[in-house]
Amino acid sequence: MNYLPVIYVNMRNTIRLNVITLFDPWKSPLCTCRSKYSLHPYTGCSHFCKYCYATSYIGLKPSMPKKNFLNKLIRDLKRIDRNLVVEMSSSSDPYPPIENTLLLTRRTLEILVEHGIKILITTKSDIVVRDSDLLVKTPSSVMITITSLDEELVYKIEPNAPPPSRRLNTIEKLVSRDIPVGVRIDPIIPGLNDDSKSIEELIKELSCIGVKHIVTSSYKAKWDSLRRLTNTFPDKKDYLYKLYVENGVRIRNYFYLPVELRKKLLKPVIENAVKYGLTVATCREGLREFFKAPSCDGQHLIK
Repeated sequence: MNYLPVIYVNMRNTIRLNVITLFDPWKSPLCTCRSKYSLHPYTGCSHFCKYCYATSYIGLKPSMPKKNFLNKLIRDLKRIDRNLVVEMSSSSDPYPPIENTLLLTRRTLEILVEHGIKILITTKSDIVVRDSDLLVKTPSSVMITITSLDEELVYKIEPNAPPPSRRLNTIEKLVSRDIPVGVRIDPIIPGLNDDSKSIEELIKELSCIGVKHIVTSSYKAKWDSLRRLTNTFPDKKDYLYKLYVENGVRIRNYFYLPVELRKKLLKPVIENAVKYGLTVATCREGLREFFKAPSCDGQHLIK
């Protein structure tokens, strides 16, 4: 079945909130997310992914807990729309290594569960399994990012994140606890993780272990992330600069690939997801013909 994205127009946030914000990424005309809230217990991100877009405005910083976060969260929960999903987190991973000792995300979940909030977790970390006892108590779903099964490649582009094998194991554990799981194959970077056979191998594996949904997107370059990638893969420098800087399209301070190249890059993900019976959508692409899911971000998985 083909789907058109269900897009809700975000209401103006007339009530001042402290740590919960309406997700509205720079009012991007290419964003297809339903209205939702975004919540980040940490600033910065210790995974230090080479392609990260958030570093362009917060810098390349390790994860640090926000001050007085839980008290601010409790105040915010009195004023939000309870019909909207709260996503943790859209830019700073809610499960950095220091979460093992600080337990800030776990305490956050305890409060959200107590208030009956619908929760969407987006992470690269296997620490999320620890909190499955909380996630089963409220409507929730988990989106795990897996950019490739190639552990050597993943180590280079996501140096401090768990390897793909641990993320697959995480998915299996969550599914066994009846927590719906989707995967972000995101971003697809030309010349690095765009091999169609490798993509099919990944999606086939995901379908076998119980994944229900996939969201994908092409890499959108910013100057700092492009420098990091080309420093890591110097043999790709001329190729990536030609694609993005010389021939790319500037959209909202990002270098996008030309639309036909983006379609070509993402088509193997879409076709293989359909082939293996998964819902699938794109993220910040505007490619509605590729939208084959009730939501792009995995909200439709929430029971």
